[in-house]
Amino acid sequence: MNARTVRRLAAATAVTTALTALTACSGDDDAAPAASGSVTVAGVKIDKDPALHDALPAEIKDAGTVKVATDVPYPPFEMYVKEGESELTGLDYDLGQAIGAKLGVRFAFTPQKFDGIVPAIQAGKFHAAMSAITDNKERQQVVDFVDYSQSGSGVLVAEGNPGKIATLDDLCGRKVAVQAATNQLDLLKKHQARCRKAGAGQVDILTFPKDSDAQLALRSGKVVAQLLTKPAAGWTAKTADDGKTFDLVEDPAAPGGYNASPNGIAVTKKLPELTEAIQKALQALIDDGTATKIFEKYGVASIAVKEATKNVAVD
Repeated sequence: MNARTVRRLAAATAVTTALTALTACSGDDDAAPAASGSVTVAGVKIDKDPALHDALPAEIKDAGTVKVATDVPYPPFEMYVKEGESELTGLDYDLGQAIGAKLGVRFAFTPQKFDGIVPAIQAGKFHAAMSAITDNKERQQVVDFVDYSQSGSGVLVAEGNPGKIATLDDLCGRKVAVQAATNQLDLLKKHQARCRKAGAGQVDILTFPKDSDAQLALRSGKVVAQLLTKPAAGWTAKTADDGKTFDLVEDPAAPGGYNASPNGIAVTKKLPELTEAIQKALQALIDDGTATKIFEKYGVASIAVKEATKNVAVD
């Protein structure tokens, strides 16, 4: 169910909402090198771990840089600070800067079309990629993954949740907005059988060509909720009208979203020491709470993992 298995139109339509809040949410200190060589991300100062730096492959230590591919925009994971300019921001960018600081090297991000990311890593153009990439068995044949989040479908409601939506089952018998031709539409259609079995009435599904159109329906009260990717839902709830218009439904039974799949940092198989170092650096950021602060900054704390796993996908 992760949207970065393939690109979705929703990524482009969410950019307008995201850009309105970047100045407030990015923070002037983020990823800014301090005099000591440390980096500040999401308000946290991150210093180099000498042991992790020493564990890096010689190629990376000598260059002082990890070349990272990313497909922009895809809020909240990757965005431009200002439309028409090249400066990057987003969850993946911030997390990359934090991992780089912990390793004592720079994570240099370069835009790359999504379908060309893995081939570019194979060709040696990049060492790694951070672009909300779904970890799956097919991709594991050619790259290794360090998994950092679980991402599926989420429910966006009006502020205050007037419809008292707590789970996907609460959408039965209600009007729900969704973008056409998405995994979220498929999920709602599959859920109809469960609604019928419960005798609660089927979901009244209203489809729209763009996520922004579905959000207009939610704003106007034509629907009780919108189903979209959970990261996009969390970011929209945090940024739209300074967070005063929408809320994200948090179902404890589905913290990463419904039908969530793992997102991973893709790393070249030619440098297994780099994969191991990234995994250890990420775990250190999870353990000291820095990773949580980064995810919170983008309104998606619930999709973060508690353990930095490697190649966790099993299908």
